[in-house]
Amino acid sequence: MRRIFLQICLLWSGLPVMGIAQARTYVNEFLNLGAGARGLAMGMASVATTSGAVAGYWNPAGLMGLQLPQVSLMHAAYFSGIGNYDFVAGAIPVSGQQGVLGMSLLRFAVDNIPNTLYLLNPDGSVNYDRVTSFSAADYALLCSYARALSVGESNDEQQKLQLGGSVKIIHRVVGSFSQSWGFGLDAGLQWQLPHWSFALMAKDITTTFNAWIFHFTDQEKQVLFLTQNDIPTKSVEITLPQFIPAVAWHTFIQQQWHFMVEADLAITTDGKRNTLWSGGKIGLDPRIGLEIGYKDLVFLRAGISHIQQTQDDADTLGRHQIWISQPSVGAAFHVKHFQLSYAFTALANQSQPLYSHIFSLDIDIPTQKNSFDRDH
Repeated sequence: MRRIFLQICLLWSGLPVMGIAQARTYVNEFLNLGAGARGLAMGMASVATTSGAVAGYWNPAGLMGLQLPQVSLMHAAYFSGIGNYDFVAGAIPVSGQQGVLGMSLLRFAVDNIPNTLYLLNPDGSVNYDRVTSFSAADYALLCSYARALSVGESNDEQQKLQLGGSVKIIHRVVGSFSQSWGFGLDAGLQWQLPHWSFALMAKDITTTFNAWIFHFTDQEKQVLFLTQNDIPTKSVEITLPQFIPAVAWHTFIQQQWHFMVEADLAITTDGKRNTLWSGGKIGLDPRIGLEIGYKDLVFLRAGISHIQQTQDDADTLGRHQIWISQPSVGAAFHVKHFQLSYAFTALANQSQPLYSHIFSLDIDIPTQKNSFDRDH
């Protein structure tokens, strides 16, 4: 019962209500789950230091850190297996290494959701044989491009200004009942210095919309009417912009150990959220991540995010509040052209945390030109 209840809550919290156009909180929230085990192990603090194919998600400007064509794959069993999240991305340098083109595809789905519209027989008796199931699936395609700009008159490779942008195509399906299409734009920048990295990610900068169409049979409409439920026809949701400034500091110790710490601040503009601070339309969600690497072979990571103050479940009088957060840890192994990463995190909760295991694989694809350069 607990599993069914959580599935239903996840589904219907994401469905739009009837209306013309609405800017609501938590629209397209599946796009804020993260991508790649590295960023998730670091508590979602990855905007300033992301690189490679997965950068198309975190900050498209980070694609300029790519030296070889790369493919990135990820699978996650989210919220103790309630949802399945899959991510695949690819990127390739173009224009004589002056730019990088990337593409990312992600899918988040909750399967086996009970459809109880026909639970009751015409005489009012319960018939569990009439209960079927359906899936709610969210898809997004991100097409990204990044390019580096010279900073002043210097050609120093240790100082880089990188710009990038992504076009998003969103498709959401809820069984046979409804589906939507949406479009949006993201933009980001990174400024890389010898020991510092500064970045800014702007998500949904032109606002992102989802146009929903609903499909109900006459029999389903009758059941909804008799149970005093609204029968939606069509709706448009609007996702308001989100801005994420970030800073990271990194250094090498004895040329073998690499130490890096990053801090991001997600600034939402879509109304009151469960964040560290929320007032009116603005919410602030800080994230901190740490990475320690040895000879670019082994990495240990940790992070914390979703820091918030909430009512203590044990306080029946509602007078005591406590702090909760979402911690995460992870590790990675880099061998030749392969990097296998793992992240473990728990959804911010008091009594029954929902754990998520995330695995991702990054594969560099050597080209003939790169092989020639290494040999000479």
